Amino acid sequence: MAGDETPSYTTLIRDLPQMDRPRERLKELGPGALSNAELVAILMRTGARGRSVLEMSNHLIASMGGLSGLARMSYGELCNYHGVSDAKACQLLSAFELGRRMVSLSPEDRAVVRSPRDVANLVSAEMSLFDQEHLRVLLVSTKGDVRGVHEVYVGNVNASIVRVSEVFKPAVRENCPSIIIVHNHPSGDPTPSPEDVMITRQIVAGGEMLDIEVLDHIVIGAGAHVSLKSKGLGFPAGGDSARHTWRSVPDGPDRRP
Repeated sequence: MAGDETPSYTTLIRDLPQMDRPRERLKELGPGALSNAELVAILMRTGARGRSVLEMSNHLIASMGGLSGLARMSYGELCNYHGVSDAKACQLLSAFELGRRMVSLSPEDRAVVRSPRDVANLVSAEMSLFDQEHLRVLLVSTKGDVRGVHEVYVGNVNASIVRVSEVFKPAVRENCPSIIIVHNHPSGDPTPSPEDVMITRQIVAGGEMLDIEVLDHIVIGAGAHVSLKSKGLGFPAGGDSARHTWRSVPDGPDRRP
């Protein structure tokens, strides 16, 4: 049943202490400094019976397995969650749809990645917080424009589970010339494992057969990232290709994105 049918009260963001108000933090620090829950709280504005809007946002994200799970929810699914009214559901769906449409904008408006640091800046705010491994594929044009980000696996990402055909399916479907593989380590340590290297070799070999270039495989940790290509792990020797603007640079666990 819809959650806002019989609430005894709601908690407004303005009822929170000044230093904890997401809107005030956004004004002072910028949107990039806010957590996913704070951004969702700004969209929802009010909480539900017995739960502040921040508590509700945190629980909603956690119950959906992260922001990506929340973004996949339908209107009906959102309205069935306790405390999410018709208005809240519409606001959330609108925000996620705007984010998806950003990917389809003209090339000059798209995110551009030319190094592992650019990729980490794009995805680490969300992926570093996951408590499970997520493997995503970034579709990249020859000029470095990100044409899409697709989640391929959630859970135990290892060589026995990852199917190369699934990794390349989005690129084949959208006729994209290059991809970047990204996955997170919930432990916070982005050091590539032997399994990570094995998966990379398999994907690179698959890309050669399909004529789709694998630009890099980047592991996201807590405040750090590692490029397998810059480490020479899973990629053949020979440097960067001239068909794109990607340039792998030395990165280590102590480098912040």
